[in-house]
Amino acid sequence: MKLTNPGPVPVYTISGASTARPLPDWLSRRRKRSLKNDPEYTHRVELLQDFEFEEASQRVRVSEDGNWVMSTGTYKPQIHVHDLSNLSLSFARHTTSLNHTFVLVGRGYEKSLHLQTDRKLEFHTPNGCHYETRLPRYGRDLIYDRFSTEALVPSAGLNPVNNSGEVFRLNLELGRFMRSYDVDVGEDEPGSGLQGSIGVGCVNVGAIAEDTHGLLAFGTSISTVEFWDPRTKSRVAVLGGHEGEVTALDFSPNGLSLAVGSSTGIVQLFDLRRPAPLLRKDQGFGFPIQNIIHLETASQERKILSSDKKVIKIWDEGTGEPWTSVEPIVDLNDVTHVKGSGMLLTANEGKQMHSFFIPQLGPAPKWCSFLDNMVEEMAEEVHTETYDDFKFLTLPELKSLSLAHLIGKTNLLRPYMHGYFVATKLYDQARLIANPYIWEEERVKRIKEKVEKERASRIRGVKKVKVNQKLADKILSRQEKREQVDTTAGVLGDSRFTKLFEDEEFAVDENSFEFKVLNPSTTVPGNQTSSADRTPAPDRRSGDSSDGQSDDDGNGHAESEEDGIRMRISSSGQNRVGQLKDTALGSRVQKAGRSEKARGGEVVGEKQVTFVPEPKKKAKPNQPAPPAKRSDSRRSASGNVLRRL
Repeated sequence: MKLTNPGPVPVYTISGASTARPLPDWLSRRRKRSLKNDPEYTHRVELLQDFEFEEASQRVRVSEDGNWVMSTGTYKPQIHVHDLSNLSLSFARHTTSLNHTFVLVGRGYEKSLHLQTDRKLEFHTPNGCHYETRLPRYGRDLIYDRFSTEALVPSAGLNPVNNSGEVFRLNLELGRFMRSYDVDVGEDEPGSGLQGSIGVGCVNVGAIAEDTHGLLAFGTSISTVEFWDPRTKSRVAVLGGHEGEVTALDFSPNGLSLAVGSSTGIVQLFDLRRPAPLLRKDQGFGFPIQNIIHLETASQERKILSSDKKVIKIWDEGTGEPWTSVEPIVDLNDVTHVKGSGMLLTANEGKQMHSFFIPQLGPAPKWCSFLDNMVEEMAEEVHTETYDDFKFLTLPELKSLSLAHLIGKTNLLRPYMHGYFVATKLYDQARLIANPYIWEEERVKRIKEKVEKERASRIRGVKKVKVNQKLADKILSRQEKREQVDTTAGVLGDSRFTKLFEDEEFAVDENSFEFKVLNPSTTVPGNQTSSADRTPAPDRRSGDSSDGQSDDDGNGHAESEEDGIRMRISSSGQNRVGQLKDTALGSRVQKAGRSEKARGGEVVGEKQVTFVPEPKKKAKPNQPAPPAKRSDSRRSASGNVLRRL
C-alpha cells in the first residue's frame, strides 16, 4: 500500500505493478527471495490473489451484489472471476477469441454476455459458454436493457437496405434478433460490401438511463448523439456539435444530464432540456475518452470521473474544478467503480491489474474494511517538513553574505539547530552581490571538470601479448587522442593478424639491419657498445674509383681521382665519437664548424657547398711515395693500444 497522490485528496495504490514492463519469472522469484528480510515487503498488502493476466487486461466489472469481480484479458484470451469474500481467484476460463467488452446480466456473476472481436456474442454461465451467436457486422459496444431483456450492440458499417447505421437488438426472452435501431452515421462509398468501406461511419458507444426514464443514447462517428425511446422504438432527439467522434456516454443518477466524451479528449456536460453544454473539460493528453462515471462522495458532493489511456481525473460536476487524479505508469483500458465505496479497479496493459483507494470518495468496501484502519494509521504519521526551496547556512556563513541583520525579521530565515534555513532565491541574490564574478567562476569550474572527465576517459588501453609487445603498445598509444580506447579494434582485433602477436616466428628482431634502417632513432637496450670498440664503416663513395681501391692520407681523409678532379671527404669516424643518437640538424652543423650566423633573415641549415676542382699532380716515376704518417688521435687498426707502450 503506497500513497500515490499526496495532497488535499490523497490516493492510495493498493495493488499494481510499479514498473511498466513486468520482470521475468526467474528474476522476480530471485528478487522475492532477496526481499524476504525487507520489513516493507513483508508487511505489504495483497488485496486480491492472482489479480493479473499473462499479458494485459481488457475489461473489469463488479457484480451488483458486490461479492464478485469479473475481468477479461490476454494472452491467451481468458476470463477471471474473483470471490471478494475470500479475496481469491474463484476460477479462470479460456475463450477462442479476444473479448471486446461484456456485461453482467444478473446480480452476481452467474449470467454474463461477452462481445468478442470476431463478431460473436457469447452467453456464459458458471459451467462455461452456454450459447454463442454470430452478428452480421462487428460490434463496438454492448448494453443490456433489463426492462425489455434485450442485448443492444452498436455496430460498424451501414445497413444495405436503408444506408444507416444499426444497433442490433437480441431479445434474450424470445431468443431471436428484433428490428434494429437505425442510427444516422453518414453515407458510404458506392459499391462497398456488407461491412462497408474503410471510412464508413459507425455507432461507437451507447448508454441507458436505467434507474430513471429509461432513454437510450447512442454516440456516432459523425459527432452526434441520438436519443431513442425503448418503449416506442423511435428516435426522440439528436444532439450534435461535438468535437470529434463520440467515444463515451453516461447519464447522471437523476437522469437530467448527460456526460459526453469525444475522441479528442474533451468532456462536455449537457442538460437534456437544452442543447448547449453546461460545462466543458479538457483531459489534457488528447487521447479518446474511454470511461465516464458519475460519482458521489462521502459528503454528498457530486463528482465526475473521466479517463483516457494515460490518466484518471475526478472533477466537480457543478464548477468543473479538479478534485484529484491518478496517473498509472501503464496504459489504461477500462476503469470501474465499486459502488458505495472509494475503491477504483482498472484494467490496463500491464501484467497486474491496479486498484486505487480514495478515502474522501467513500469508505473501504466491506470485503476489505481493514483498509480504513490502515489509512488512519498512515494519516496519523507525522511528516517532517521538507525545505526544498531553502538552503542551510551557519551563522558565520550568514554573516559573510551580510544577511545577519535579517535574523528574526523575516520568514525567509528559519532557525534550525546551529544555523538557519535561507530561501534559495535570497541566497542566490546575496551570493551574487558578495561576489559578482561567481557565475564566471562557476562556469570555469564546470568547464574544467568537463575537460578532466574527458581526459580521464582517454586512458591508454593495456593488452598483454606473447610476442611483439612493443608493437601492441605502439598501436594502443595511437588511440590516446580518441574518446574511447578499444583493445579489439584494428590490427589487434583482426583475426588475420593473430599470429603476429602469438607466434614467435613473427617476432620483430630489433638488432637486424632492416629494423635499424626503418627505425634509425630507436635505441635497442643492451646493445650499446663503447666508442673504442666501434670501427667506422668504410665510406662506399670513396671507393668508387676505377681500380676499386681507396687511398688514405694518414689524416683520416680519402682522395678520389677521376678526370683530374680531386675531392676531399672527411671521415665520419672521428666526428661521431661519443654520439649514440641522432641530433638536431642545426646542432650538427654548428659542431662541424660549417655554420654561420644568420644574417638578413637567413635560416640556419640552408647552405650551399661548392667543390673547387684542382689540377692533377703527376708523381715522378723513380721517386717512391712517402710513407703515411700515423696520427696519434687515430685508433689502431688492431684495436690493441698496449703495443705502443
